[in-house]
Amino acid sequence: MSTLVQLFAVFSLLSLLAVGGGLAVLPEMKSLTEVRHHWITPDQFMDFYSLGQLAPGPNMNMVLLIGWQVAGPVGALAVWLGFFLPSSLLALWAGREWRRLAAWPWRDSVRRGLAPLTVGLMAAGVVSLSRVALADSRAIGLAALSAAALAATRVNPALVILASAVAGWFIFR
Repeated sequence: MSTLVQLFAVFSLLSLLAVGGGLAVLPEMKSLTEVRHHWITPDQFMDFYSLGQLAPGPNMNMVLLIGWQVAGPVGALAVWLGFFLPSSLLALWAGREWRRLAAWPWRDSVRRGLAPLTVGLMAAGVVSLSRVALADSRAIGLAALSAAALAATRVNPALVILASAVAGWFIFR
């Protein structure tokens, strides 16, 4: 199977598993791109994720960087289509069906049941990233300062990410 087809297939699967958003599939994305296919390294994954958080628009545009790393601009396009098209089509279909089922007695139960699933998947994404990012006490300290800044102020998270990147450059170089 060609690399472009593999990229499209892997990210299409991830797209359909992204219940609650892209953070929910980060552990599986990490596993597939680093361990199974060896397309990128753990450090590249963290760098791509960080850039995705800082860039405007959907933070999961970071998948474009993975595709670009693997197969250039065509790889980025294959990954982008794979990651965003299936879930967009599914959301369009589900939204129409959800309105059609407005009087369905199980509708509220389904909605309430999906909420903890979404939170759990997102928490798994945070744990997966933390295992790589929090490699030593300096990284843990920088993460704690960033979390405190976000919790104590109303500062734009992108500014905290940028400040952390600058601080990290001085701390880890």
